[in-house]
Amino acid sequence: MADAGQPLTDRVAIVTGAARGIGRATALALARAGAHVVAVDVDQGAVKATADAVSALGRKGLALGADVGDLKSIDGMARQASDTFGRVDILVNNAGVTRRAYIMDLTEEDWDRIMRVNGKGVFFCLQRVAREMIPRRTGVIVNIASIAGKGFAGASNVIYAGSKGAVISMTRMAALQLAPHNINVNAICPGTTLTALSDANLRTRAAAEGATVEEMERRRNAAIPLGRPNEPEDIAALAVFLASPGARNITGQSFNVDGGIIFD
Repeated sequence: MADAGQPLTDRVAIVTGAARGIGRATALALARAGAHVVAVDVDQGAVKATADAVSALGRKGLALGADVGDLKSIDGMARQASDTFGRVDILVNNAGVTRRAYIMDLTEEDWDRIMRVNGKGVFFCLQRVAREMIPRRTGVIVNIASIAGKGFAGASNVIYAGSKGAVISMTRMAALQLAPHNINVNAICPGTTLTALSDANLRTRAAAEGATVEEMERRRNAAIPLGRPNEPEDIAALAVFLASPGARNITGQSFNVDGGIIFD
């Protein structure tokens, strides 16, 4: 029986893109809440550190290398998670890619790369893991979208914004169609979050504008009503709540975690 301190005791969670940033923070937060975690990343060597950190918290951690843009890889991920733990209770669809670019500088290669991971990857991970959840009539899926998908002017690029808008729309439809199977599907829409990816974008922007990184950080923070960007743990905390019994009647929603930048 789960207690208030560990609402996810013995639940089994898959987290994609778990080697670093939001994915790693979410994997560890789920473990602290009592869950066993399958940490998935295209970089299997790096994600092993996340699984080891889960194990150090007293839960079972499994590191898997998988490419979320490849259906065979997704199938292998879900199959191995189910074979190891007997079931999958939670999926956090976090893997994502982008680069900072002006609309006229984006290429077909950018489209294929971003949509392959952020669109195709999210959908087919959701679909495949739902196949594990449907027979048990229980499950929680949390998709990591972005305020970029809701029109945030500071989005890294147009294609990225489109991919995250797709995640929000897929979340709504999936929630409706999986509701008869007692599966909840929600999205989290982070604003500026301190990760290696956002740091790279900030440096690219600073170089393009001839500004120092420190000046760009000041501008970034000044545009956030609360005055601070997210830590990955801010996103992880909401993911844990959405996976917990307290959120059992929440589905089809897209929650902003952005310090007050947008209100949609």
